[in-house]
Amino acid sequence: MDGMNNAKNFIDVGGLDDIPPLGARVVATALGDIAIFRTGGGEVFALRDQCPHKQGPLSQGIVHGNAVTCPLHGWTISLETGEAQGLDSGCTPRFAVKTEAGRVFLALP
Repeated sequence: MDGMNNAKNFIDVGGLDDIPPLGARVVATALGDIAIFRTGGGEVFALRDQCPHKQGPLSQGIVHGNAVTCPLHGWTISLETGEAQGLDSGCTPRFAVKTEAGRVFLALP
């Protein structure tokens, strides 16, 4: 299920400054862990914290551009779509996220 299509409410998950540029923070939810990523340009994205390949923790991967590379097997996942890039195939659910007044808000279905 893609949380982008079924957003019902936004919850405050912390300060934007708590997420380093090119880094991530994990939010535990009833749907499982969700990784909140911050790009070098300051954009914020949210994906389930599982690579579609072997469920590696994407939050521990390397953020580059608008993508993250899984630390287990090097799969590159788009932060914008959740889709695996290159020759790999698979998708991890994404969630709507927004920032307001220095706070990060995550939409949960």
